[in-house]
Amino acid sequence: MIHIQSLNFAYRNGEFGLSIPAFDVTQGEKVAVIGPSGSGKTTLLNLIAGILTPDTGSIQVNKISVSELNDAARRDFRITHVGFVFQDFELLDYLNVKDNILHPYRITGALKLEKGVHARVAQLANRMGMADKLRRRADDLSQGEKQRAAICRALLPYPKLILADEATGNLDPRNKAHILDLLFEAVDEHQATLLAVTHDHELLPRFDRVVDFQDFRSG
Repeated sequence: MIHIQSLNFAYRNGEFGLSIPAFDVTQGEKVAVIGPSGSGKTTLLNLIAGILTPDTGSIQVNKISVSELNDAARRDFRITHVGFVFQDFELLDYLNVKDNILHPYRITGALKLEKGVHARVAQLANRMGMADKLRRRADDLSQGEKQRAAICRALLPYPKLILADEATGNLDPRNKAHILDLLFEAVDEHQATLLAVTHDHELLPRFDRVVDFQDFRSG
């Protein structure tokens, strides 16, 4: 599912860089990424999603050479293939929860907003305990509710790859376990793949594999 080879990336200020000789994640695998703040975990997710592009090397996701796509193609790839749970949620405060969940369908023709999509929004919101929050504006939500809304949005189009950046970071222990259950269910039901950045070491035994990201830091 993910194949990275000879990747090098550095921000323009030159204070941080990644050097990854090789990194692979197989389809259906659930992989946790750990490491100290500033080691580049979020940067890796952004590279895999095509938000950032490497200076050298290649990134393939589901046999698509993401690193070779132009800006528009990377955006369509991200919307159709990747469910990204951002650390800062990336919700639009002026939209209600339902419209935030549906937002990817309204910014590109790569996804078709059919009747069944609305039913899936209701289903996901119910599973996330958000069924009664769909008409509330995003800026009226708690941090934990924003987190759950962001996860609904990420899972909505049945992505083959789920990238989760501290997806349980703003949740209480009971909800952490529930959200992880839902992420794992999405992986198993649709033969998807999960790559999750986390600082919560209590969750690590549930993953197939744990990667210590400090090994990929350079510069």
